[in-house]
Amino acid sequence: MRTRHSTGGVRKQRGRWLGTWYAEGQRKSKVLGFIKDMTKGKAREEVARIVAEERARRDTDRAWKFGEFIEQVYFPYYRRKWKASSTAINNVSRVRFHLMVFKDRGLKSFRRDELQDLLDQKAGSLSFSVVDHLRWDLKQIFDMAVAEGQVQRNPALLLFTPTNAAKPVRRAMNNQEVQLCFSVLGERERLIAQLAILAGMRPGEIFALTWGRLTSTYADIRQRVYRGALDTPKTDQSLRKAALSKGLIDEISRWRLYAVSAVEDAWVFPSENMTPLSKDNCWRRSMHPKLNAVGLGWANFQVMRRTHATLMKALGVDGKLVADQLGHSLDVNQNVYTQSPVESRLDMVNNLEKSLLVM
Repeated sequence: MRTRHSTGGVRKQRGRWLGTWYAEGQRKSKVLGFIKDMTKGKAREEVARIVAEERARRDTDRAWKFGEFIEQVYFPYYRRKWKASSTAINNVSRVRFHLMVFKDRGLKSFRRDELQDLLDQKAGSLSFSVVDHLRWDLKQIFDMAVAEGQVQRNPALLLFTPTNAAKPVRRAMNNQEVQLCFSVLGERERLIAQLAILAGMRPGEIFALTWGRLTSTYADIRQRVYRGALDTPKTDQSLRKAALSKGLIDEISRWRLYAVSAVEDAWVFPSENMTPLSKDNCWRRSMHPKLNAVGLGWANFQVMRRTHATLMKALGVDGKLVADQLGHSLDVNQNVYTQSPVESRLDMVNNLEKSLLVM
């Protein structure tokens, strides 16, 4: 298409304004009105409106392929919402790896059953969480396709996550396991584990700590590190002041004595290159081997935060206080992080039985 005609033009013809423009390589024209009744400016506005309407109609009528719709429409829009250093990386890589098998299919060609078949197939080898995310990805992609007028109905609307997808075992450590964890780790790794278990901090928040963010009573959490990149915390609720226990404050003070630099903007846990220590390297090289040797290889950072929530509940601490300490909602704290040991439920049912016998 010749770009100088992209918004159209006008010319006089037998006392009338004639609008001309190019569409899909072909020249088009239309009589806009009499010269005596319409100024040249109004004629230009009219032809511009016609061109804009035709362009919008062509975009709507265009038969988008699944892959190009994702890359040119879906990703560009949702990247404005997703956090660049974590959510965007995970979402883009997941969609490209698992769903781009459909990249050459037309958006209008999809049916609900074949999308469910895909999820059923993925459930045979992937975790429940990943398959559930793929279900949501498909729903969101086709929701956008409906909004863009590309499909009339969302074929992913009623999809469900197959029940045979492997669900995670959400474990938490008990008091004895926590004590064992602290006893086998070196000084640096023990402090990292204590910040996760006693203060309920995420690993990205721990490794992004600077000395200026640590006070005599709390850690002021304003940043996190994800795959080497500094970013804001995971959610708005994650911006918080995480309380630090007296014993933990003492451990931090002792660690400070070994610091290469303890100025305000220096990292509490620096690497050899004086960048934030890598969570994966620290876990793989220094923490997991020692924990695995005593049967605690499963106690990763997520387990440590879950342990914080579970032990706090056992102590009878108000759930809202625990949620604020962890930096998430009360619902997530109660339904995802907090685990109830069977021993505590034994007391519960025994107390119920006793109350009925008294009656």
